Amino acid sequence: MFITHHEKHRNQHSGWLRAAVLGANDGIVSTASLVVGIAASNATHSAVLLAGVAGLVAGAMSMAAGEYVSVCSQADTEKADMEREKHELATDPVGEQAELTAIYVERGLSPELSHQVAEQLMAHDALAAHARDELGVTQNVARPVQAAMASAAAFIVGAALPLFVVWVAPVKSTGVFVTGTSLVFLAVLGILAAYTGGAPLLPGAVRVTFWGALAMAITAGVGALFGTAI
Repeated sequence: MFITHHEKHRNQHSGWLRAAVLGANDGIVSTASLVVGIAASNATHSAVLLAGVAGLVAGAMSMAAGEYVSVCSQADTEKADMEREKHELATDPVGEQAELTAIYVERGLSPELSHQVAEQLMAHDALAAHARDELGVTQNVARPVQAAMASAAAFIVGAALPLFVVWVAPVKSTGVFVTGTSLVFLAVLGILAAYTGGAPLLPGAVRVTFWGALAMAITAGVGALFGTAI
């Protein structure tokens, strides 16, 4: 009796989830840090808001471009490896089968069984077998446009949260309000990311919140120092 495997795992969403979490986290941290630093330098409320808007636009474009280039580079590397593997399979199929057999032996199968498995998998789809077991290329195909859009959109959403606080908070307490609410936003983001990925909630929330707080504290210190010096 043959059973078709339809089980879905959370790592199938790792590409877009990583880009979205990174974008939202960066949007909150960078924008909040920027406006807190500017506010600490005793700048006007309009200057703080303008700096935040500029940071949102520049950050979203940077995240999109960076994610696109990164994923494209990954896809190009995988494509080059696949082309090389095709050539090796065409010119030395015996050697490639021996290579695949050795991989299964290292994983714990007997040499005889490893030979049988390699032989049958190569007869079924040699390139797929080597891509999976030799190169580590799985069915999670790189999608640079999807990753770039998810990262940019998440950055905009994340950056919009501290900007909204800047807009509605009392002028004299802008830094305090932005810092407090941003830490809450980061904790929620860490919990959502951990929940979506099936990881423990508390470590995810603490990790994201700690580094966000550190970034805002350092930026506020720099803003206060240079604001006083100027």
